[in-house]
Amino acid sequence: MPSSAKFAWYRVLYIQVIIAVVIGIAIGTLAPGVGKSLKPLGDGFIKMVKMMIAPIIFCTVVHGIASVGDLRKLGRVGIKSLVYFEIVSTLALIIGLVVVNVLQPGKGITPEGMQYQSDSETNTSEATMSPSNYVEKAKTLNEVDFILNIIPTSILSAFVSGELLQVLFVSILVAFAIGSLGQRGQPILAAIDQLGMVFFAVMNIVVKLAPIGALGAMAYTVAAHGLGTLSSLLWLMAGFYLTSFLFVVFVLGGICLSCGFSLFRFLVYVKDEMLLVLGTSSSETALPGLIKKMERLGCSKSTVGLVVPTGYSFNLDGTNIYMTMAAVFLAQATNTPLNLTQQVSLLFVAMLTSKGASGVTGAGFVTLAATLQFVPGIPIESLGLLLGIDRFMGECRALTNFIGNGIATIAISRWEGEVTPEQLRVNFNSPVLEDL
Repeated sequence: MPSSAKFAWYRVLYIQVIIAVVIGIAIGTLAPGVGKSLKPLGDGFIKMVKMMIAPIIFCTVVHGIASVGDLRKLGRVGIKSLVYFEIVSTLALIIGLVVVNVLQPGKGITPEGMQYQSDSETNTSEATMSPSNYVEKAKTLNEVDFILNIIPTSILSAFVSGELLQVLFVSILVAFAIGSLGQRGQPILAAIDQLGMVFFAVMNIVVKLAPIGALGAMAYTVAAHGLGTLSSLLWLMAGFYLTSFLFVVFVLGGICLSCGFSLFRFLVYVKDEMLLVLGTSSSETALPGLIKKMERLGCSKSTVGLVVPTGYSFNLDGTNIYMTMAAVFLAQATNTPLNLTQQVSLLFVAMLTSKGASGVTGAGFVTLAATLQFVPGIPIESLGLLLGIDRFMGECRALTNFIGNGIATIAISRWEGEVTPEQLRVNFNSPVLEDL
């Protein structure tokens, strides 16, 4: 039948990504040399995706805000978003802190018994830098620098750097400027809308290469780090995956129920993007697809344009869980006692340092190193314990971040009265005709 031919299983993107990931693991295990040589496939795909993120965010935010014209609504959405992000991020930090104290994955592990990775043993990518590299980067992270870094040196430099907060800052200024022009700004707004359609069309082409990128990324990861070398740190990885699962099911699932929709329905709806995140270990690769699918659900362009890009800097639930678990794990592994007061202080420090995770190379390690600066007694060199497994933990981190931002967008949209539970149920079940 023509319909069955049209929807043949081998043409479905997420199935292609799954097959590619399995093949990549097999290549990395059976032929490590070949697996390492495939690293450019993964790097190249992620670079192609990232080159489209800034212009897509710009067009989405500018058109969304400028077409609303109601500054009170924009302010209301912004305040609701920031309050939501802070509450949910704090819950993620607390859950990570509780689980790592219960499981105690670092107990009995000593740095002398572990093998540190050095730059001479691996390539100089963000996943294989020595702890000292991350410490140097962490020293540059403070609240004042973070705020000033939101302002780009020029409008064009925001797009060159690819930092989402800078792009968002420029986009908001341009949107307000177009809005202030009244009718004279309408032709400009229409042109930006058309330009956005072009960028999404380019993204449609790029994302078809996702299976190739996923194959290269997984083949390199397994070849470079191996599966057997992870046994000593498997308990930490299992604890992190378990914690992220509990957070998604109970915290984010509870938010979904309170907003009148099912977590399971949402996960099925964004399954393509989730597989893309899983294959590339980057939530940014699925950002354009998330924007489109949130708009298809009925969320307004202005809400999507504000919540999604901001969430990628301020609503990193997976990163928050990772930071508290990793910091306490290193304390346990180095026999550094942390009392309740110190752990609460660690939580508050992580609340600040985690906000600087977006747009930073090796963000997980940089922010973790910045956090450890405030925890006396934990040797900063102990970061080397985590270098070998960071790539594997990065997949869960990115996936949790992605799910959290999608649910945050729907929740804010529901509270704004833009979409009803009935509309969500209908749109979740509607066939997606223009998948990214």
